[in-house]
Amino acid sequence: MPDRFESESRKLLGRLREVLAADNEGQARLDSVVNLIADQMGTEVCSIYLFRDAETLELCATMGLEASAVHQTRMRLGEGLVGRTAKNRSVINTPDAPAEKGFRYMPETGEERYSSFCGVPIQRLGDVLGVLVVQSKEAREYTPDEVYALEIVAMVIAEMTELGAFVGEGAALSARHQQPVLLRGSVAQEGASEGEVFLHEPRVVVTNPISDDPAQEHTRLVSAIDELRKAVDNMLVGARTVDPEQAQVLEAYRMFANSSSWLRRMKADIENGLSAEAAVEKEQSLARARLSKSADPYLRERLHDLDDLSNRLLRILTGQGADVRADMPDHPILIARNIGPGELLEYGKKIKGIVLEEGSVGSHATIVARAWAIPLIINAKGVTREALNGDTILVDGEQGIAHLRPDDTVHSAFRDKIAMQTRAQERYASIRDLPAETKCGQVIALQMNAGLIADLPSLAGSGAEGVGLFRTELQFLIRNQMPRRAELSALYTRVLNAAQGQRVAFRTLDIGSDKVLPYMKPNDEPNPAMGWRAIRVGLDKPGVLRMQLQALLRAANGQPLAVMFPFITQISEFRAARAEMDKAIARETKLGHPLPEKLEVGAMLETPSLGFAPDAFFEEVDFISIGGNDLKQFFFAADRENERVRKRYDTLDVSFLSFIKQVIQRCEASNTPLSFCGEDAGRPVEALCFAALGLRTLSMRPASIGPVKHLLRRIDLNDVRAVMDDAIAKGEQSVRRAVADWLVYQV
Repeated sequence: MPDRFESESRKLLGRLREVLAADNEGQARLDSVVNLIADQMGTEVCSIYLFRDAETLELCATMGLEASAVHQTRMRLGEGLVGRTAKNRSVINTPDAPAEKGFRYMPETGEERYSSFCGVPIQRLGDVLGVLVVQSKEAREYTPDEVYALEIVAMVIAEMTELGAFVGEGAALSARHQQPVLLRGSVAQEGASEGEVFLHEPRVVVTNPISDDPAQEHTRLVSAIDELRKAVDNMLVGARTVDPEQAQVLEAYRMFANSSSWLRRMKADIENGLSAEAAVEKEQSLARARLSKSADPYLRERLHDLDDLSNRLLRILTGQGADVRADMPDHPILIARNIGPGELLEYGKKIKGIVLEEGSVGSHATIVARAWAIPLIINAKGVTREALNGDTILVDGEQGIAHLRPDDTVHSAFRDKIAMQTRAQERYASIRDLPAETKCGQVIALQMNAGLIADLPSLAGSGAEGVGLFRTELQFLIRNQMPRRAELSALYTRVLNAAQGQRVAFRTLDIGSDKVLPYMKPNDEPNPAMGWRAIRVGLDKPGVLRMQLQALLRAANGQPLAVMFPFITQISEFRAARAEMDKAIARETKLGHPLPEKLEVGAMLETPSLGFAPDAFFEEVDFISIGGNDLKQFFFAADRENERVRKRYDTLDVSFLSFIKQVIQRCEASNTPLSFCGEDAGRPVEALCFAALGLRTLSMRPASIGPVKHLLRRIDLNDVRAVMDDAIAKGEQSVRRAVADWLVYQV
């Protein structure tokens, strides 16, 4: 790039810094910016379009177009050349704008007089804020150097927009990160919580985008890059001793950190007047815009690597977010793009709620959030962009929405809702030690689901009658290597001791599908939920299954023990798994270790096929637990991770209830204990219908036991059965409405 142009670029940014530093209101600053750019670049027109809302761009300042069009001319995203620039996040540079496809004629601006057009997106880390446009009467294409200069200026405008430089009377922008925002997502864990934003990866705000000392900025950048490279090398050394697969990922990571082209581009940005921080962020934004469009999943994955490296480099340069844990507020609501179970567990139960930009209902974070009984919202698009540390946020896990910086009206209504829930919990506490006995005399055993030692104190506090499901995979997921048998045995011993004699049903390792161990090579399967998972992994890798069974037997140390195998689809799988238990028992006997006083070996019924297993299966199994979450997805062929389809199908659908009834009848015929485990067991109306069908044991999250018991104790199941039978006789697809309408007059 010629020295003359570099000097002109620095001169433009120097003048721009003076304009931005002037004591003007937002609109005056915008007007000064467009006048400066037009003058410096020798164009007749310079305009800034900013988003009025997510779909609408507005002309907010111009030099050369009709002044009366400012704040009057608007266009939709993708409309006209300006809208196309914003939608595609790419430059449009044409010598003949009226002839360009998509050109929109706007008579109020007078722009038909201008031939050449160059539109540059104003974007910050993938978030397009608007479009910077220059136009000339002369039919010419702007040079690469001119386009480059405009990109640098657009980046500075975006950064100053983030800092609120254009806020004020008459300006298009409201102050960013100050207005109330309603974020919609999906419910992964119910509940309501109020607190302050705590960002898992804090946003780095560049407060000094322009610099007039390239040599000093070069030195700062090179020093920060060296520190980053050393950190990556240290990570790689640790990974090589633990996991070759992880080391391969970090090798690619190091390749980015050592990229000479990446460093060269950032140095060029600094030569043209940007600070080191702004140069990093500019390259990050351009890479996001470029790689996010790629259809190649490998390239999109590399975008995450580059993002992470850029963020680490920015934190080194600015010192922001160096020790985020030290600034954790009193009532933290964790905000993240996504998060693993190990990272979440490190925060501890102090977290009052979680809002994720991504995530899924079956993710590790969801499992932990359910164990902690804290509200979790997933797929809340834009939350990491909108939220700042310390912002007030209200998490409504019932509706799947979060109110960021709520106004007084919303805040007051939300607090009323929490107060009502608190009063309800107080009512539930009064019946904690009473049985879930219906008016007709049926007693329903209400058990809890768990996966962490920390869950077990909820046994007494919730009134649960044992643990119907203890998920053993969490202890595998949060580690970087396979746990040892002695470690597992010690853990299971603590679980049994904490249960204080109450029954705990341990589910053996349920991995695969959405649960991938960090130290096991992932399998590229087209449909992992129906692939190599759960007991299929255990039977193909019997060493891991045997180690876990031995750990469980040793943990029991003569006490009663209940173990169940996940995802059994046919009798042969149960027999093979039971054979592994027999081998483990034989080994423990040979070693002289005490065996459980009573051993129950059960299976989880999670596919329709097991409901049609031979009678021998129901006679051989010691107990069955219906895994409602998986069963429903396979019964309706509706992926529970897919929001488009999973909500189309109702648990109280007549066909699904008929299947459950058939399983109940088969278990009754063989005198096999049966329970229902899953989210639906903890929903009062669903629990009531299950009890009416004949289920006598339900397992749920601890917080659901009170509401379910409260309803069951007030209802005669014979009446519920009559309502359900009537709805079925009328040909209703679901009994939900009939039962809900009937309940209105009963409670």
